[in-house]
Amino acid sequence: MKNNSVLLAEDDPNFGSVLRDYLELNDFDVVLAADGLEALRIFKSQESFDLCILDVMMPNKDGFTLAADIRKIDKEVPLIFLTAKSMKEDMVKGFQIGADDYLTKPFDSEVLLYKIRALLNRKQGDKEEEQIHFKIGRYEYDSEMRILKLGSNERTLSPKEGALLKLLATNKNSLLKRSDALNKIWKDDNYFTGRSMDVYLAKVRKYLGDDPKVSIINVHSEGFRLVDET
Repeated sequence: MKNNSVLLAEDDPNFGSVLRDYLELNDFDVVLAADGLEALRIFKSQESFDLCILDVMMPNKDGFTLAADIRKIDKEVPLIFLTAKSMKEDMVKGFQIGADDYLTKPFDSEVLLYKIRALLNRKQGDKEEEQIHFKIGRYEYDSEMRILKLGSNERTLSPKEGALLKLLATNKNSLLKRSDALNKIWKDDNYFTGRSMDVYLAKVRKYLGDDPKVSIINVHSEGFRLVDET
């Protein structure tokens, strides 16, 4: 089974290393960032994280600002704040931004572990309610295995191809905003990621080309629509 991935943003190198090692001993894959700017860069560049642990007081970009930036990209990933202060105002601000939990230093590592597992279990429960299997014209798509099937023919899609087709299928016959797809899959909506998405969109369009009743149409300046006429 794949380990859960954690982004840990902590500017204290000693504490950050100890916490990373502790979480890795408990079967988590941890990426440690030394400040908020580095953490945001890592979050944008990696395919996805299952959870983020953010120190509040960090140079270059504090934890609250980092959390707000992450929430613009991913509204679902669980966030835990770490802080040296126990001020009520900070706790309220953190929860307003979208934090799922809060720990004041120093804290018991086992308590953090309990909170992490509780959040991930809750997230997994939500995930199980998501649609996995899609019918698209004569095609069947398993978004978990990323397998697109037409009759006896099967094709395994790449992670980004699969994520793009899942978004299109989830919004079948409705508008999928270009910015939503870019932020959800590429975690950015600049010119270069936009061009990259166009390449993947062309591939997905080609994969669906054997059913004339299925098409992906461009909606000028807005996004795309997966049209299923069956």
